[in-house]
Amino acid sequence: MKIGIIGSGYVGATTAYAILLMGNASEVVLVDVHPERAEAEAADIRHAVPYVHPMVIRAGTYADLEGANAVVITAGAGQKPGESRLELLGRNVKIMESVVDQVLTYTKNPMLVIATNPVDVMTHVAAGIAEKKGLPSKRVIGSGTTLDTARFRSLVGDCLGVDAQHVHGYVVGEHGDSEVLAWSSVDIGGVPLDKFAAMRQVDLTREVKESIEQDVRRAAYKIIEGKGATYYGVGAAISRIMDVIMHDHHAILSICTPTEDVVGVKNVTVSLPRILQADGVVGTLPLHLDEDETKSLQHSARIIRDRIDEYEASLK
Repeated sequence: MKIGIIGSGYVGATTAYAILLMGNASEVVLVDVHPERAEAEAADIRHAVPYVHPMVIRAGTYADLEGANAVVITAGAGQKPGESRLELLGRNVKIMESVVDQVLTYTKNPMLVIATNPVDVMTHVAAGIAEKKGLPSKRVIGSGTTLDTARFRSLVGDCLGVDAQHVHGYVVGEHGDSEVLAWSSVDIGGVPLDKFAAMRQVDLTREVKESIEQDVRRAAYKIIEGKGATYYGVGAAISRIMDVIMHDHHAILSICTPTEDVVGVKNVTVSLPRILQADGVVGTLPLHLDEDETKSLQHSARIIRDRIDEYEASLK
């Protein structure tokens, strides 16, 4: 599988490295507005090839994306300390418009995976541009809350003393401050969360849950404050998405893609558990949320829809 990555900054380069480590491509092409950065990152990653998986890793231009099965878009302005993802909207919409137009000029029916923040709005924008050029919206996805879901499962696993891979639960809605941790649908190896906690004699109080929620929601801000950017986690998440596409896994991931209706909010792009295969998103799982979670998801979807409305109004 040939993969293009637009943007060779922290996220783009780390994504390429994670793809190499997991063996999820035969070729990766890095494209960047600063060609020397793409060349340097490609060379550095290429030196790791003998130790892991055979893979061609090189820098190129948009024309070199010809034949790519999937293109990851990480290009955009970075999140500043204290800045919310939604505040990035104005700075990144114009970049996204230009990138998607050029990618689809040189590729045929690729999967587009958006990682640029604010990822929900950027994915919505990208899907709109792509549809005008004949690419179905089901083939345009955002990394969404895949990383948030991983953080959630990891923290719950730590709390309960169980491998996080056996924790089944999702973070849905916006990839950001209004995201919703769907506690009511969490199970551990098929056992409902509260029953499993009781079995393990773990007092999963409201305070414990609130602490986990804060750790999930504030993780990115804390990391950015400490070192300026987040990239390892999201790079691994995108590599996992590539793995699903490459092997047609029909896996369930909390990714975002345009959706007709989310709890009464029309035509919005937020994360929900989606069934992903090589051809794109083929379904969305109906989550069993309690009343408060349902209201929170509706609120989260409305926030994103309002930002989309602001973007669309600016075009008139």
